[in-house]
Amino acid sequence: MSAERFTLDTNILIYAVDAREGRKRGFAAQIIEAAASLDCPLALQVVGEFYAAATVKLKLNPKDAAARAAQLIAGFDTFSYSVHAVRAALEESPRGRFSYWDAVLLASAAEAGCTTVFSEDMADGARFGSIAVANPFRRNEFAPHARAILGLERQA
Repeated sequence: MSAERFTLDTNILIYAVDAREGRKRGFAAQIIEAAASLDCPLALQVVGEFYAAATVKLKLNPKDAAARAAQLIAGFDTFSYSVHAVRAALEESPRGRFSYWDAVLLASAAEAGCTTVFSEDMADGARFGSIAVANPFRRNEFAPHARAILGLERQA
């Protein structure tokens, strides 16, 4: 098991509740379960994005989505974004590597002491200052870096 501090992007949380995702749903649920016992704080931004995506894209009942979001807040330490993270995002976003909200997440995660953000939506291996993006999914298994951080045996 790794002592690396990491966080999760919204897409990981959404996959865990999206019945259309099949295999990714199972992988995402395993990631969240493992992350809850590791050094993995969640961005409050991500919890809010989860609620919005769950109710709009997945059409979950708002009360159910709110309850799931509340469970995330109760089960994980959390962090918010600062004015410094917003400034960093405003500087980075026009360069085109990251959307504004992805840049805010990366900057605030770095401020929270994270070294990795698990995300399928950003480029695997991309760096934003001291933080790296890691796509935890491979076709039929977890990516090696994700397995190492999460302390999971090889998944097939």
